[in-house]
Amino acid sequence: MKREEILRILLDWNFWKKNLECGIERNEYVDKALRFLQPNMIVSLIGVRRSGKSILMRQIAKKLMENGIANKNEILIVNFEDKRIVERDLKLIDDFFNAYMEEMRPLRKPIVFLDEITKIPRWEKWVRTMHELNKAKILISGSTSRLTKGELATLLTGRHIDIIVFPLSFNEFLQFKNIQIKDKLEALAKESEIKALLREYIRFGGFPEVVLTKDEEVKRTILLTYFDDIIEKDVVERYKIRKTEKLKMLAKFYLSNISSPTTFSSLEQFLNMNSVTIEKFSYLLEEAFLIFFAKIFHPSVKKQEKVARKVYCIDVGLSNAIGFKIEESINKLMENVVAIELKRRNPLLEIYYWKEYGKAEGKEVDFVVRENFNVKQLIQVTYASNRNEVEKREIEALIKASDLLKCNDLLIITWDYEDIVEISNKKIKFVPLWRWLLNL
Repeated sequence: MKREEILRILLDWNFWKKNLECGIERNEYVDKALRFLQPNMIVSLIGVRRSGKSILMRQIAKKLMENGIANKNEILIVNFEDKRIVERDLKLIDDFFNAYMEEMRPLRKPIVFLDEITKIPRWEKWVRTMHELNKAKILISGSTSRLTKGELATLLTGRHIDIIVFPLSFNEFLQFKNIQIKDKLEALAKESEIKALLREYIRFGGFPEVVLTKDEEVKRTILLTYFDDIIEKDVVERYKIRKTEKLKMLAKFYLSNISSPTTFSSLEQFLNMNSVTIEKFSYLLEEAFLIFFAKIFHPSVKKQEKVARKVYCIDVGLSNAIGFKIEESINKLMENVVAIELKRRNPLLEIYYWKEYGKAEGKEVDFVVRENFNVKQLIQVTYASNRNEVEKREIEALIKASDLLKCNDLLIITWDYEDIVEISNKKIKFVPLWRWLLNL
């Protein structure tokens, strides 16, 4: 590309000559990125497409300037999804960096933001070289969990950190709706409004653009577009998939059956495809952050792999747009929301489900939360507004799993029932979903 073309593109993505729209700040991600940039770590923002990574990069850059860590001439932002960038090769990154250095002449080490870097083949070589020569601090983003696996992870062990960017949490969702919750009293004062907004959150999810859109039909259209983009750009194009329709059918099946157990072999007849290909496609959808799985909790790794696993969508708005109606599935949607929140709060947590092995109608617990090989918590999720609506079998399953797994932190997340009940010498907490999501 000609130098003038490069500069014209860079002018649109940088703060050099204008103020850029930065949206509503997502403090948790911004603070974390700034913290890891300080010791010269390569920071990677990874997450599902349209979760807000590009805007987050701007917010991080703006905060760097506000804190006096860098001025606008010391920050370079390149978005490799810009349609004006036609030829994408390793030399292109050098061309952009050199044009920036010659034009802006930063006095200190620049901070380089490379958005959707996986569009450039062998990008790892450039990032590794710049980091090892200490020529720039680097923050990268991508819509695949493979971003920092492979060569970069091998050669930069201990020198890069992944930050997984999710669609908005319920707390962030309320901020986007101009609802500020500073303490428990404020939450109680706005309880009715919060519960009404929770229904909207469960229906349309937390993608920032969707949340800020008022028209419901437009929201649904945006979500359908996101689904197509994730499939086409983050799976089909990236991995050169030929069986596109089969891949879409599999993705739609998963989004129509969230919070439900399934096996790869059980889908063979439905998709007219062998289980090996189904398994491969499933992991590609997981790498694109569209879905994630929870395996059964069992001491045998072989059994964990063999038994059906539960599937969850990264955003319930997507599953509603592609799959079933909300009125028919509030319990499954609540469970999916809890699964996302558990992943968001601590990506290192392992989440499973528990079921009496070998029994078709055996007792079941929605979530077994494990950390450092220890079971930390057992969680059931139910659409209940009072004690009588909580099914007896859910409590019995929780108690049985508690005995077997030696865990006494027992939680039942409800719609609108709160209490602490002692049953069989075990204390069970009942907490409404909105309170749990807000960490109250």
